[in-house]
Formats: sequence, structure tokens, C-alpha cells
Amino acid sequence: MNSPDHAAPGLPGLFAERAGDYRAGMHHCTEDELPGVLAGLLAAAAKVVLPPGVPAAWTSGLAVPTLLDDRGLTAADLDEAGLSVLTGCAVAVAETGTIVLDAGPGQGRRLLTLVPDHHVCVVRDEQIVADVPDMITALPDPTRPLTMISGPSATSDIELNRVEGVHGPRRLDIVCVHPAI
Repeated sequence: MNSPDHAAPGLPGLFAERAGDYRAGMHHCTEDELPGVLAGLLAAAAKVVLPPGVPAAWTSGLAVPTLLDDRGLTAADLDEAGLSVLTGCAVAVAETGTIVLDAGPGQGRRLLTLVPDHHVCVVRDEQIVADVPDMITALPDPTRPLTMISGPSATSDIELNRVEGVHGPRRLDIVCVHPAI
């Protein structure tokens, strides 16, 4: 990634605020606290799907009945009740509260993040950029297909009543990993 080693001051807070506006669950921790936070968020899951490249340390505290590697799971497999997915991201955009996945290591393919009922995404402070132009610059390969996610799946009916989870995760939890102080 072409981003700086540390996020500019204020960007992690702005990102958390904006992602929270989209009804994403926001959680904050240090690297050492990360396995425990993930274990808590995924405790109720019957199965957790992991894309290739998820760090082993992330799953060290998980006590779910089944951990699945995403090796050719179908949409029907991923649409099971009680299924969660755990990913990282390529970059996050503070201005829009958006996480961006490019199918790189630990992120998985689009189907993996758009079908399961619950998506947990880990975002590190240094992955957060100010705006969309900075996002393009920060991507390792801006020609790769991107999945941009701002909150759980949502749509509005004709009367503008918001309905969540119609065509994707009903629940999005973002775990922001901050440097230890």
C-alpha cells in the first residue's frame, strides 16, 4: 500500500464517526486486544468463514464450532443462518466511512463479503485515508476490482423507509486497531 505509516491525526476518529452514521458497529482496540475483540464479536456465530491470508493471530481466541476456509464456497453455502465472515481491508476512507476491499490477502472475493449475514472487518489506523482520491493513491493496484462498503446492506422503499440486510450483511462490525500508547 502507498499510504503513510500512520494515519493523519483525526482520520481514525472521522472514519469511526462516519461508519457509525451508516450503522456499522464500531469497536476500538490495540493489536494485543484484537483477538479478544474478534472472539467477542464472533461468539454467537455457528460458523466463521476466513478468506485466504487472514492472520492466524486473529483467530487464536475464537471459540466457534466451525471455522471454514473460503475455498470455493457457493452463494448458497454463504447464505446459511448464523454464518459470519472475518476479513481485513485494503484501505478505509474517513470522509465517507467506507471500507474498501480489493480481494487481496485476508479480504476474500466479493461473494464472501456480500452474502453472509454478518461481516467483521479489521481496519488499522494506517489504512485510513482522508478521501476517495487518496484511496486510489493508497491502493496497491488500483486496477483490481473493488468492493466498497459503507455500513450494513440497506435500501429504501418508495416512502424512503430504510430497510437493512435485504441484499447483503445485516450486520457490519468494524474493528479499528490503534497503536498501543
